[in-house]
Amino acid sequence: MKRLLATLAMALVLPHTLAQTPPQPPEIAAKAYVLLDLSADQVLAGRNPDATVEPASLTKLMTAYLVFQALRDKKLSLDQELTVSERAWRTGMTDASRMYIQVGNKVRVEDLIKGMIVQSGNDATVLLAEAIGGSVENFVAMMNRQAQAFGLKVSQFKNPEGLPAPGHVSTVRELGTIATRLLVDFPGDVRYYAIKEFTFNKITQQNRNLLLWRDPSVDGLKTGYTDAAGYCLIATAKRDFPNGPRRLISVVVGATSKEGRAVESQKLLNWGYSAWDSVKVYDARQVITQAELWKGATATAKLGTQSPVVISVPRGEGAQLKTQLVRTDPLIAPLTKGQQVGTLKVLSGTRVVSEIPVTVLEAVEQAGMFGRAWDTLRLWMR
Repeated sequence: MKRLLATLAMALVLPHTLAQTPPQPPEIAAKAYVLLDLSADQVLAGRNPDATVEPASLTKLMTAYLVFQALRDKKLSLDQELTVSERAWRTGMTDASRMYIQVGNKVRVEDLIKGMIVQSGNDATVLLAEAIGGSVENFVAMMNRQAQAFGLKVSQFKNPEGLPAPGHVSTVRELGTIATRLLVDFPGDVRYYAIKEFTFNKITQQNRNLLLWRDPSVDGLKTGYTDAAGYCLIATAKRDFPNGPRRLISVVVGATSKEGRAVESQKLLNWGYSAWDSVKVYDARQVITQAELWKGATATAKLGTQSPVVISVPRGEGAQLKTQLVRTDPLIAPLTKGQQVGTLKVLSGTRVVSEIPVTVLEAVEQAGMFGRAWDTLRLWMR
């Protein structure tokens, strides 16, 4: 039977032609940057987003992902005590970023997590890597496998802490992907990134993310620095709006100072919130359409999206969005709940800004023998 392509265009409002040029971002003094709208799953701006860069201590976001994964899978516990190895201690000695743990001492996993995130401790990071991977080398292999699972094409890790090493590289776009997955997959652990200072062994160190003191909406994420990378910062902020909260992520690499990376990141975040509006097109599992169904126990199938459809548009243009639901017909039972049967395209003018899978919201069983036979005949006659 010939399959037909059904395209249902459902215009929200289209009073006039949309501007096709997105708002211009501010000038950012950095080698590369990207600004992501996590709520809408969109890139709002970027420069050299796919250029190879040295990630420095931004590497620790991937390390943290594997740590939180191990905690989730009960392979590690927050109260578990780890004995400090000589390798972990020596790694801490090679750079200013350290937690000041001592060889042979026992340290709680949660303290090590704070040491890795708040103090950017290379020593704490290596000790956690050894505990999870059995060795640093095994852990690094785990990092690279996770990078492949994320679909990263450039990122290669040679160590868990981010010290310079040949071939230890990433891009700001891929660093943004790691940060996104960390926030989405482990939202409860964001609290560690908002800690402003941490004291261990009577030594108090402040979080190097200056935006934690300047912008109450900023609750993470990570700083980094090497001579080659320059001053780097991945910052994330969550602000409330009438139609719901919005979370943005800025990735800035190659700023010229600690102050510079904070200022440039703040500029990006403020621009993202002021120049763009967030529009909720559909709620999660909202019925978008009831599609004609063949050979089913019901005559139609309820279709929608599993997640909310949220789109970021230039300020003032939200009412001009339109949507198209594209599906391959005919739909034939049985259909399972969650089965993808089409794609929802959201357009700004003629530009497709987002494509979201459309799925079956409620399972539909086959009709009886007579109903199936009748629909077979009807399909043949179409």
